[in-house]
Amino acid sequence: MASSGFEQKKLASSRHYPSHSFAPSAPTLPPEPYEKQQQQETETYPYNHHGSPPSHGHYGQHPPSSYGQNGFPAGTNPYVVRAFEMVDRDRSGFIDENELQQALSSGYERFNIRTIRLLMFLFKNPHDSLRIGPREFAALWSCLGHWRAIFERFDRDRSGKIDLMELRDALFSLGYAIPPSVLQVIISKYDNGSGRRVELNFDSFVECGMIVKGLTEKFKEKDPMYTGSATLTYDSFMSIVIPFLVAYD
Repeated sequence: MASSGFEQKKLASSRHYPSHSFAPSAPTLPPEPYEKQQQQETETYPYNHHGSPPSHGHYGQHPPSSYGQNGFPAGTNPYVVRAFEMVDRDRSGFIDENELQQALSSGYERFNIRTIRLLMFLFKNPHDSLRIGPREFAALWSCLGHWRAIFERFDRDRSGKIDLMELRDALFSLGYAIPPSVLQVIISKYDNGSGRRVELNFDSFVECGMIVKGLTEKFKEKDPMYTGSATLTYDSFMSIVIPFLVAYD
């Protein structure tokens, strides 16, 4: 059996562990003052708009996609549709990990293939584990918009990277009071051996944040009363952790 505890239990409980049905690893929304700031920045950074909250079940009032009823959700931003269609050259309605990597480069940046595989794992199509369709792609794009907003908020020196303290504050803002020892383990994963201070770019920040949030959501299933502790069998523990370790290697 394995057990774990969270610091700041009241903080976690008060948030009621929010989640979005469209995006399994989308973080909670930033506080309102920052949302207003982000709204002003959309003219400079249009991709922030594509990460608008999915909680209302729609993406605005744009024309539906040419993919039809089983394609993109009604109202999906046309820019998101075009990004998908540009890489879906065989018009199958599905894209693989390499095509996803290319599609995201048009709106965000070129993600490491390891992060791409994690995204594929988290947003996998129930009918095709190796490819994602329009709905999964729209949810994934929206989720990345949330993470981009949080990344920019805590990149206080505007370096384009997040250091250890900024990562701690970003995760804490989402309700995750990660112990310093765990933070050190996380950040060491991105140490290139140069001896310089370890910092995360957006790609690595997304990977790190989604793993923390994904594992926390799995733990919540075993802790329905939000006590900050749970009892797991060995099989349950392995089934929770192993997919996050091997799904994208």
